[in-house]
Amino acid sequence: MQKPRKLYVKSFGCQMNVYDSQRMADTLAREGYEETQDPADADLVILNTCHIREKAAEKVYSELGRLRKAKQEAASDTMIAVAGCVAQAEGAEIMRRAPVVDLVVGPQSYHRLPELLAEAKTGKRMVDTEFPVEDKFNHLPAPSLAVTRSRGPAAFVTVQEGCDKFCTFCVVPYTRGAEMSRPVARILDEAARLVDQGVREITLIGQNVNAFHGEGEDGSTYGLARLLERLARIDGLARLRYTTSHPRDMDDGLISAHRDLPQLMPYLHLPVQSGSDRILAAMNRKHGREDYFAIIEKMRAARPDLALSSDFIVGFPGETDADFEDTMDLVRRIGFASAYSFKYSPRPGTPAADRDAQVPEDVKSERLAVLQKELEASKAAFDAACAGRTFDILLEKPGRQAGQLIGRSPYLQSVVVNDPPARIGDIITVTITDVGPNSLAGRCEGVAPSRAPTDSLAPLEA
Repeated sequence: MQKPRKLYVKSFGCQMNVYDSQRMADTLAREGYEETQDPADADLVILNTCHIREKAAEKVYSELGRLRKAKQEAASDTMIAVAGCVAQAEGAEIMRRAPVVDLVVGPQSYHRLPELLAEAKTGKRMVDTEFPVEDKFNHLPAPSLAVTRSRGPAAFVTVQEGCDKFCTFCVVPYTRGAEMSRPVARILDEAARLVDQGVREITLIGQNVNAFHGEGEDGSTYGLARLLERLARIDGLARLRYTTSHPRDMDDGLISAHRDLPQLMPYLHLPVQSGSDRILAAMNRKHGREDYFAIIEKMRAARPDLALSSDFIVGFPGETDADFEDTMDLVRRIGFASAYSFKYSPRPGTPAADRDAQVPEDVKSERLAVLQKELEASKAAFDAACAGRTFDILLEKPGRQAGQLIGRSPYLQSVVVNDPPARIGDIITVTITDVGPNSLAGRCEGVAPSRAPTDSLAPLEA
């Protein structure tokens, strides 16, 4: 019997990359590869990369340097592949800077991995960053029951890829291509299979997920709200989320879905990037601060228990102290439960990278520190307000101590529960008793009603 080959995949960046990494592993499982958590043990290493920020790209080259050194010291024949958005944007540059790389593959060609690897094994260094005519999702295999269970009771499902927005700071339209939505039937099939294998929560992902416009089973076009309504009918699917969304695509139907679908969690990640109308226009966001406030007002009217998350960029070219204060004002007025914030990073090929009035690094750093302090205070206030409240928690993994299980609240907070009368994959009712900087702790009040099989994530028999 042939010894299984080992695969190590490291993901950088967004949830889309996590999903893509899993699908690459599923594809290579058919070729006899088993995943390992140790790159030193791998016959194939794949770095699935992100190109949104400069540091993310440089991390990849640093990782390749470490892999080159380890490969030389071990005198191994481990193959190394670079996938994802850095691969798409810098394929030739990767081959030039990192001779250790055997294969560069863009996000639209993962289904071709077996044949690309076969060619690379002949000694031919391969680069495939084309946007193929065929849909990769039609070729990617489903994970096995054992693999799905090993990934836990929460899963990602890509429903949309690409971007037509062309924000002036962003490389996504160039690395992921134009907006493309998957057919509704294929999404429903994937979701139903995951639920049959024990998944309780599904997060729909896409570069602009609320721009979804997939073909329905009747030939009509579904928006995201209609897709969510169809998914909510799947017996055993207890929770739905989606990310990342754009303010321009938050239509009334989607807002109503937050009111009408109990499976849709009361947590919305809605990137605003800046609170300044002048900077938003320079970013080509095509929405203003008042548009954003209006959306949040509608969302909170539809779902009073809604919590919000967002993305912010500080130091965009031309940003003044007044522009930055507009961002701070927006943060204070809305009160975010969580947020991601970054210094502006010029990305080659984007319009903003060549603009005058680049903000000095020390100014960007100072503004980021001020913003993050405010965002951290906002998060801490939200978490503190959860003390004494009762939530349904999806148990996802063991805790550090015996008997502990860790789950997620409706607001994506990590919640630690001691000795619950339940197991991974169950949803339990928990009263929050303690609030820490990184997680909450709670007391189990009982197992929440469930439509899922009680043995949905029982251990597989040997």
